[in-house]
Amino acid sequence: MEEVIRYYEETWNDYRSMWSDRHSQALHFGYYDDTARTHVRALLNTNRVLSDLAQVRPGTVVLDAGCGVGGSTCWLAEYRDARCVGISPVVRQVRQARALAVARGVSEKVQFVCTDYTRASFADRTFDVVWALESVCHAAQKESFYREAARLLKPGGRLVIAEYMRISRPAEPAEESLLREWFKGWSMPDLDTRDEHHRHAEDAGFAHVAVRDFTPVVIKSLRRLHGLALTFGMADWILHRIGLRSGEQHRNVIASRVQYEAVQRNLWFYGVLSARMP
Repeated sequence: MEEVIRYYEETWNDYRSMWSDRHSQALHFGYYDDTARTHVRALLNTNRVLSDLAQVRPGTVVLDAGCGVGGSTCWLAEYRDARCVGISPVVRQVRQARALAVARGVSEKVQFVCTDYTRASFADRTFDVVWALESVCHAAQKESFYREAARLLKPGGRLVIAEYMRISRPAEPAEESLLREWFKGWSMPDLDTRDEHHRHAEDAGFAHVAVRDFTPVVIKSLRRLHGLALTFGMADWILHRIGLRSGEQHRNVIASRVQYEAVQRNLWFYGVLSARMP
């Protein structure tokens, strides 16, 4: 967990200057469709698509597990009139998220807590929805996330996660090496396959588990990040060599390039899992 915290602390300026925007505050990829043809709109569209899938309505109590700086949490409160709790282990992110909630005028609908989504400090059966947007990748054992989500959801509660998922385990040695370079750069211990995610959810007690391949709607976003990494790559390398960029920052740029190369080789896909508690 310390590596994850350090990663987000060190790379925040890169996210802020090269990816996110003032309205979305997104640390995730964008979903492109007929309603979202630009980067900014695609980032916001991610929230719309997942909230529809999770059936978030006015008054729905949502746990945003791995909330980043609160962009999706505040969007759910503002545009779906949900009651939300965002959690992150990164103290700086929690502080930024609280400030964002005030700026958006939703501070009465949202709460941000610094805690671990595998050992959250909430009572059983607290939430209607558990939402995890590109955050489960940081868990060493993904099954621990699913068990905790099951504990926290009310009967009939919904789970929705958007996550990078392996095609197979293991890949060929050269391909596995490419994946590991990506994992290291984004502080991800490993990725699970579609079947592993499905099994974790069922073992935790979830029903109606479905995994959808959303790669076609995010591929433009993946390609955009790859282009940014290529453009900034030489400057990053020089600044890193002279001590003006940290190891975390440098590896983040490499990983931002490698993720697209890996998806082009069909080593992973962008999966969205939905499930429900009986």
